[in-house]
Amino acid sequence: MPPKRGTYHPAVPASIAELDLVLPDAVLAEAEAASREIARFDAELGSEIAPFAAVLLRSESAASSQIENLSASARSIAEEELVGGTGKRNAADIVANTAAMQAALDLSGTINAAAILAMHAALMANQPRHTPGQWRTEPVWIGRGSTPIGATFVGPRHELIPAAIDDLIAFTKRTDTAVLPLIAVAHAQFETLHPFTDGNGRTGRALVQAMLRNKALTRQITVPVSAGLLADTDGYIGALTAYREGDAAPIVERFAEASLRATVNGRQLVTDLRTIRASWNDRITARADSGAWKVADLLTSRPVINAALLVDKGIVAQTAHAQRVLTPLVEAGVIIETTAGRRNRVWRSPEVLAGLDAFAERAGRRVDA
Repeated sequence: MPPKRGTYHPAVPASIAELDLVLPDAVLAEAEAASREIARFDAELGSEIAPFAAVLLRSESAASSQIENLSASARSIAEEELVGGTGKRNAADIVANTAAMQAALDLSGTINAAAILAMHAALMANQPRHTPGQWRTEPVWIGRGSTPIGATFVGPRHELIPAAIDDLIAFTKRTDTAVLPLIAVAHAQFETLHPFTDGNGRTGRALVQAMLRNKALTRQITVPVSAGLLADTDGYIGALTAYREGDAAPIVERFAEASLRATVNGRQLVTDLRTIRASWNDRITARADSGAWKVADLLTSRPVINAALLVDKGIVAQTAHAQRVLTPLVEAGVIIETTAGRRNRVWRSPEVLAGLDAFAERAGRRVDA
């Protein structure tokens, strides 16, 4: 078949640094209600943040990846994070997305072009063909064709990207706009710029987490907003299209709705994990000073473990000591061994993994189903 011929029209990014963002009162009210729920959810965990911060971060990363049709079980993701090289590509990509999310939070004190590049570098570290941490120097488009001709959306010319990113950063520093609408519009603008050859959606949603932290809507945790967006991906994509056509209200509405769903789903996950952990107290027969209890606490955030992880967490001094603290958990049915033999032994908590998979199932359930 001869190559497709014709012309295409790259998007021309509008400047938003001084955008007068006018939204319907109802949309502003919904965004304000969602903002209050985000802040309340963040504050609720209080001193219990340690067990749940990591698991919420990973849950957000998995949901963000699933929007891009990258899905994996909680077990696959946890095994990839623990030992790597499992051969499960989706799980590896989700673990990389977690690294990008963590980079976003680490860099949230100063959101600038360098921070965005660092997020992308973490995300695409194992995919050098996509020039991790560098703006693209070629066309990008959304659609299945091998050329941008006839594509659903063609990103702006790559020469425009650096200046357009500077304009976006200037917008994020605004203090005269309600926070969640500002974040939603900044995200939509980032996705319109499509500044990388791949990973734009995941980097853009990592940027959302950085902005939530930067604007102090969250102070301790990652609110799984992507899990909320996942409930209606068609609505999310449609809202991005509406934004590109000049209407910002739909993307603000989607972010408000997604944030409310995220807090409900996140609360359910935390409740499930607390219930699971409490149920072990009557099943584990170990001395009060046994390291088995520390392992039990660790399992709520790291449901797949090995001896090396226990050493890294300071629970045992040497890998040879791991069996002593793991045996009471095996006997109680809290963990089961995944591998056979003396080498590369791995244990997992089926209950925690089931709780994480249930979170993912709730996130992926369409609201109109």
